[in-house]
Amino acid sequence: MDSGCSKRWTEVVEGRAEPVRVTGLRARTFGRRLALVALGLLLFESLGCSNPEPMPPPSAPPVMGYVVGAPDLLSVSILPEPEIDRQVRVRPDGMISIDLIGDIQAAGRTPFEIAQTIQEKIGRFKRDAAVNVSVVDSPSQFLTIYGEVARPGTFPLATETRVTEAIGQVGGALPFASLNNIRVIRTNGSKTEVIPVRLADIQKGDLSTNLVVEEGDLIVVPPTWLARVGYVVQMIFFPFQPVLTTAGSVGGTAAGVRAF
Repeated sequence: MDSGCSKRWTEVVEGRAEPVRVTGLRARTFGRRLALVALGLLLFESLGCSNPEPMPPPSAPPVMGYVVGAPDLLSVSILPEPEIDRQVRVRPDGMISIDLIGDIQAAGRTPFEIAQTIQEKIGRFKRDAAVNVSVVDSPSQFLTIYGEVARPGTFPLATETRVTEAIGQVGGALPFASLNNIRVIRTNGSKTEVIPVRLADIQKGDLSTNLVVEEGDLIVVPPTWLARVGYVVQMIFFPFQPVLTTAGSVGGTAAGVRAF
């Protein structure tokens, strides 16, 4: 190694060498290469992180028969002639009253089971009786939704309903709703199950969490972390804003009445 190279190497090792400046043609070449590397990384990311194939919604649970509850309205038809055709409301004690046989248990049973009981009891009065029981109105089946939705509350379940349809019935989610952190809380006896729902993914075509809701389900639509911070700030700095707003509305109304 000649003396010039040896001197340069010594300066590099000791940290005294001047940095190599990339100028002119070398700078342009370096910039092109850097751009190509960045473009390659973007292409790799787009290929590796492409959206997965949309998932279908979970299948609905098997239909075991509607379970009657108070205050459902039932239609009872009993043949042969003279025909008995009545609409009866399930009382708070779960009973209904039928001609000739009196009270029978209806709550907690399916219409088919109720019809069987009526047929057994009325056989003393009507030979070869044919009984049909159907549900006219079912306010006992309900669903509750609260959180970041337009109209939180409880509404009846009349047909098979999925999570997206239930949220749509209360006006949809608000802008600050955390769409991928929605929860369905389901109680079965002493057991409680929390089922996650990813509404943002459902909107993109992944329907795997768009499950069928059941009677008594509670759907919770939480706010985003940013909305939580905003609510805390509002509580700290503007604790009386709702009261002042209400007072202002009442005062304005009163003033309008006096002016009139």
